[in-house]
Amino acid sequence: VTYTVDEAYQASLIYFKGDDLAARVWVNKYALKDSYGSIFEKNPDDMHKRIASEIARIEQRYPNPLSEEEIFELIRNFKYIIPQGSPMTGIGNPYQIASLSNCFVIGNDGDSDSYGGIMKIDQEQVQLMKRRGGVGHDLSHIRPKGSPVKNSALTSTGIVPFMERYSNSTREVAQDGRRGALMLSVAIKHPDAEDFIDAKLEQGKVTGANVSVRIDDAFMKAVESGQSYQQQYPINSKTPLYKKDIDPSVLWKKIVYNAWRSAEPGILFWDTIIRESVPDCYADLGYKTVSTNPCGEIPLCPYDSCRLLAINLFSYVDQPFTAKASFNWALFKQHINA
Repeated sequence: VTYTVDEAYQASLIYFKGDDLAARVWVNKYALKDSYGSIFEKNPDDMHKRIASEIARIEQRYPNPLSEEEIFELIRNFKYIIPQGSPMTGIGNPYQIASLSNCFVIGNDGDSDSYGGIMKIDQEQVQLMKRRGGVGHDLSHIRPKGSPVKNSALTSTGIVPFMERYSNSTREVAQDGRRGALMLSVAIKHPDAEDFIDAKLEQGKVTGANVSVRIDDAFMKAVESGQSYQQQYPINSKTPLYKKDIDPSVLWKKIVYNAWRSAEPGILFWDTIIRESVPDCYADLGYKTVSTNPCGEIPLCPYDSCRLLAINLFSYVDQPFTAKASFNWALFKQHINA
């Protein structure tokens, strides 16, 4: 059975009790459809049945599987558990090659800053984005502006031109009418950190990416104490090829001002992230956290990914907005275990 856009919209409008925005967003982004515009779901009930059916099929491979009906009750009406974005589109979808993960972090093995390494990241970013994946990666491996290179340019252009490249790639990849999502990060220890921080102040620059600065404890302590701070490249080398001392308070004030003016850069307190990151106890085996997903809430290792879902806590409140309101812990625990 197929539906026209208007049929799906009208059915969804009834489902969402007249909420025009919700109905249009669901039809445009999440209803099952093929590349020719045919729509195979008329409202979110159909989508939730598709998701429940596919998850139940996989559940049968394991002990104590949940039934399709049990899974459907967990997700129906967006009441308790809500898969986010890509899983709603991709689970049980035979018409599109779509990622079941929301976001990825990518990166080269080692400190590759060659053009080949940079283009490899660009290609991987595009391939993930065209499958609905959001992408994050770190630019601290790129040599700073003015560094010698073995080509006709003689010196490196630094980080900012490559920010533009990755940003443009994001804008070029349309995902059913919406562009991809990208996070670019850099260590505050990198000599080009200030240029990175200023990159989005100019109107129209790096518009396809979120940007965040990885700030270490030493930088913040230097800001507090008024001492100088050393930037260097490579950032983790004991014998850096390039280094310079800066006044960290000036750079910190610039971060604060730019965030006030343009809402970026974001701040990643990197030493705290590494201390609390479970995979980093295996950093020597390659499981080293390098950046975050585009919204910044999940730090990840290279080629790791995240599947996102929301839990609607309001639905676990019995008799809400009354003096007898209480949280249904038993039901909450049951659903969390599921």
